[in-house]
Amino acid sequence: MPALYLNEEDVAWLLDINAAIECVENAFRQLGQERAENQPRRRVAGGSGSILHTMSAGLSSAGFVGYKAYVTTPTGARFQFALFDATTGQPAAIIEANLLGQMRTGAASGVATKFMARPDAKVVGCFGTGFQARSQLKAVCSVRRIERVEVYGRDDSRRRLFAEEMSELCGVPVIAVHSPAEAAAEKDIVICATTSRTPLFDGHSLLEGTHINAIGSNFLSKAEIDVTTIRRADHIVCDDLEACKLEAGDFVPALEDGSLDWPRVFELADVVQERQTGRAKSEDITLFKSVGLALEDLAVAVRVFQRACEEGLGQPLPF
Repeated sequence: MPALYLNEEDVAWLLDINAAIECVENAFRQLGQERAENQPRRRVAGGSGSILHTMSAGLSSAGFVGYKAYVTTPTGARFQFALFDATTGQPAAIIEANLLGQMRTGAASGVATKFMARPDAKVVGCFGTGFQARSQLKAVCSVRRIERVEVYGRDDSRRRLFAEEMSELCGVPVIAVHSPAEAAAEKDIVICATTSRTPLFDGHSLLEGTHINAIGSNFLSKAEIDVTTIRRADHIVCDDLEACKLEAGDFVPALEDGSLDWPRVFELADVVQERQTGRAKSEDITLFKSVGLALEDLAVAVRVFQRACEEGLGQPLPF
């Protein structure tokens, strides 16, 4: 069978957030059982402000390996995922991976929320009104019975439009608020999905029992949450320790001032495997820090490829 080329429209047809959450949860379970492997992102400067990013993973239980590669430039980015049969080494698919990446990032937070947020969590504060915030909110609404969302973004017109669109997509009232404090205070779950280089809110404003998903920063020079939030967190979980040591800027100030040390941070695979707890008490504050893993891309890419084969989608490639 020839390799397939699957574009963004194919991915949109073949993948929804519930399937993505299922795939990513299984991938973390396989990682915890040492039946999967992840290599953190590496970056190479290309000049004129361009950077090549590459990351790879293997999922032996599924029989596939693959890598994501993308170039960011001052004008944007293009993402592709290359999927290979692990037994034969033959290319299986090349998949346009902008939507794929959005969905797997949301799915990882969905898995973390499933294991770490209070079962009765129903009110969400969302920072960010862009591409990633959409899948974050959809994932959270898929794993908890959310009754209200309050969203903050710097641009008033964008946050109002986001609120209107996401109210319809999630079937939940989404309300645009006018300050960071409003979005953070009195929430069961707080989503941070922005490009901010500095903390979005004062950690003192968080209620006991809040769960935070912080996904916007994957550079050491950027942080969406402050040291107070980390100090107050009773359980801190990340997608991958090695990757976070390279990229989790949210942790840097707390590591530098002694508020945090790495033995306090556990991996999501251990929580999914129930070797560690994501929440012990209702009043615990819990934090999930994600920088994004190739293993997550691989898990959803396998699902997209398999469904494409079943439905006869995609363009054959000459190899």
